[in-house]
Amino acid sequence: MSSKVKKKILGLKESSTLAINEKSKELILKGKKIYQFGFGQSPFPVPEKIVKKLKENAHRKEYLPIQGLPELRKKISNYLFERTGNNYPIENILITPGSKEAMLLIHIAFDGDIIIPAPGWVSYKPQADIGSNKVHWLETYRSNNWFPSGKDLEKKIKSIGKRKNLILILNSPNNPSGSVCDNFQELAQVAKKYGILILSDEIYTDLTFTNEYNSISKFYPESTFITGGLSKWCGAGGWRLGFLAVPKKLSEFMKSLKSLASESYSTVNTPTQYASVEAYSSNHEIYKIKVRAILKAVGNYVYSNLKSNKVLINPPQGAFYLMPEFKNKKFKNSTQLCDAILNDTGVAMLPGSDFGFNPKKMLTRLSYTDFDGIEFFKNTSDHKTIDVKMVKRYAPNVVEGTTKLSNWAKNL
Repeated sequence: MSSKVKKKILGLKESSTLAINEKSKELILKGKKIYQFGFGQSPFPVPEKIVKKLKENAHRKEYLPIQGLPELRKKISNYLFERTGNNYPIENILITPGSKEAMLLIHIAFDGDIIIPAPGWVSYKPQADIGSNKVHWLETYRSNNWFPSGKDLEKKIKSIGKRKNLILILNSPNNPSGSVCDNFQELAQVAKKYGILILSDEIYTDLTFTNEYNSISKFYPESTFITGGLSKWCGAGGWRLGFLAVPKKLSEFMKSLKSLASESYSTVNTPTQYASVEAYSSNHEIYKIKVRAILKAVGNYVYSNLKSNKVLINPPQGAFYLMPEFKNKKFKNSTQLCDAILNDTGVAMLPGSDFGFNPKKMLTRLSYTDFDGIEFFKNTSDHKTIDVKMVKRYAPNVVEGTTKLSNWAKNL
């Protein structure tokens, strides 16, 4: 019997980040000690002011406009202007159930090819496949902090040939590397030269450890889409609130995105949209500074205690990820490597092949969020005084898992 499912859908697999989370929980239920370094979820509490607004609006049940609550779109427009200097008017802001959905809508609407620097988030390519858009991977290197140079991008564009439409996806701080892009201007110049579009995934930008919000839209606003949301900086992943900002010259594109939204999710849930007005209007900088300080301290602990002649790794610069590379001749691919690490140590990580790398490269993604963020946050009175003792006290799973991983690597 022939399949009743489209071939391109049959080819999809469950998101590896969600799969490793569920696999870890299953192993824990079976009594095995698991260090959950595979799933990237903020461990911190949602700011109380925002929670309060959600409670106050829990009674609201009416459908909101397809594009989202006008007041919320206005606040996001202001938020982006303050951080990037660019005006994305409320007419060009779309509220979505997470930034993931915003990117999927772009892939469905867009007619062209996608350039994804490797490493790239696990869902970029599957979403492009759903949208029937061909993906071109752009290899990056540790020596360049896991981002392409302008020359790399130009070479890739030329190799693709005379295709009418291209989108470059950029994500900084980057998932999975935890690195921050420092050559936006150079990349923007190349993108502008060839007239390609940019999808700037800024879901982690508020978690840059230098406390700076940098965006390629500062250099190329006329053709840069921006996606963001509450899941990472606000700790509200399960609330499913994201946004898409469309450049003014692509207003016609927004019409198609709005139509897709209306025929899929209709509108984002009402109470969360009202609560999000608080998230994007009040100053939550004190909260963000504390969150960044904790993540930086934990990330630096993992980096300092894992790097060796057997484990190559760059220091963390943002988000909550590291991308260690293991020197070995035992394993055929990074999936086999991760399976062995999980079986031998209980440390769950994702293989680099899930992020666009050649499977033979022994790269993994490590998320250092396996700790009680509520407790750590509550007991951090001064973000400047977070030391190793505090990391050991409030992030014991991260410390123990790092030790097990480091000791395991010594035997490679």
